[in-house]
Amino acid sequence: MERRPALVLANVQLPKGRRADVTIRDGRVAHTGAGAAADRVIDCTGLFVLPAAVDVHVHMRGGSQSAKEDWTTGSMSALAGGVTVVVDQPNTVPPLTTPDAFLARVREAQAHSFCSFAINSGVTPDTPFEAMWAAGAVAFGETFFAPSSYGEALGTPELSRVLGRIRALGGLATIHAEGVAPGQDIDLATHDALRSPEREREAVCAVQACNTSSCRIHFCHMSTARAIDAAQGTVEVTPHHLFLSREKTGAADSRFKVNPPVRSERERKDLWAHWDRIDMIASDHAPHTKAEKSHPFEKAPSGVPGVETMVPLLMAEVLDRRITLPDLIRKTATAPAALIGIPPAGFAPGDRADFALYPHAAVTVEPELLHSRCGWTPFEGHRAIFPRTVIRGGAVVYDHGEFCRREPVWFAGRGYTPTDA
Repeated sequence: MERRPALVLANVQLPKGRRADVTIRDGRVAHTGAGAAADRVIDCTGLFVLPAAVDVHVHMRGGSQSAKEDWTTGSMSALAGGVTVVVDQPNTVPPLTTPDAFLARVREAQAHSFCSFAINSGVTPDTPFEAMWAAGAVAFGETFFAPSSYGEALGTPELSRVLGRIRALGGLATIHAEGVAPGQDIDLATHDALRSPEREREAVCAVQACNTSSCRIHFCHMSTARAIDAAQGTVEVTPHHLFLSREKTGAADSRFKVNPPVRSERERKDLWAHWDRIDMIASDHAPHTKAEKSHPFEKAPSGVPGVETMVPLLMAEVLDRRITLPDLIRKTATAPAALIGIPPAGFAPGDRADFALYPHAAVTVEPELLHSRCGWTPFEGHRAIFPRTVIRGGAVVYDHGEFCRREPVWFAGRGYTPTDA
């Protein structure tokens, strides 16, 4: 006799409009249609029900940077924003460029994370790529083609050799593509001018010219329409480039210093005009403390927090009918899962049973209600819709502000070779 399911989501309005019950068993969707008796039934009438997001670009900090964030606070922030899987970037302190450092990072996440995770390998000329692939890296990078916080930039010949080695493994290279001119970086306008839209486009073209081995490439946090037009790989865009502009933030507010820069209002609108070309949204969650961001502009670190607000900001756009729910699901759940090669969350039998349930009402983003340790947000005052309930692996892990920690899933890359160690 078949066991009764652990959870049924009742009265779900599917993205294409049909209403159905979603039956969940053993962490997977068992059936979408008529419901059945279950250990727990959640009535989803009046709620948006989305496959939970995969954020392929976060910096969870920890270690010597724990004052900014660690796996506990960062992953709680992710869940409270409807994100159940994050991909941690390797420009940690120390950087993840050896198998020992990589596996220590995995163990740290396994011990403390509230959400599931994957981790990228760092990329330097001396990185042991084969060993990092075997250790479980899901991708290589973000690979810096321009200097950034805690990131070592590669030149053209080095990048070409690196891409060839990643291609030989069948791996994915994720690229931070910028061009940086010399000059004094004193405010948002000069920051934008030194890392201009045209230099971003030129960097994209240069990276592609380096890629003589036809390595699979993913471009991180693209900030301009012209760079997107030039890109031949997959394209990721952040909420801070979609929602913020210099005209909206003030001329010299170092809180909004980020690489690539916050652009002009015209560039921001042009980015939205390329919505259909954008493959996925990722937060580039880079928490720095308020004290660090209050330094003079040229000394303040680049980066803003955003994993908790990423989907909620876009959900407000869905509510206002400026974007569609299927588009949002594709760009925050389906495409990111496909990029890193993990099972999709969704409504079909066998799909990963990760869901986020959102009300049909927007609120104002307030930093004191968010969960990142850094304690601030660049989106204060923006409209957003935060999830009431989040389900990971068929279990409720966040409900009306309360967390329930369950063992996270580590999604190791395709080259992972388990050892007895």
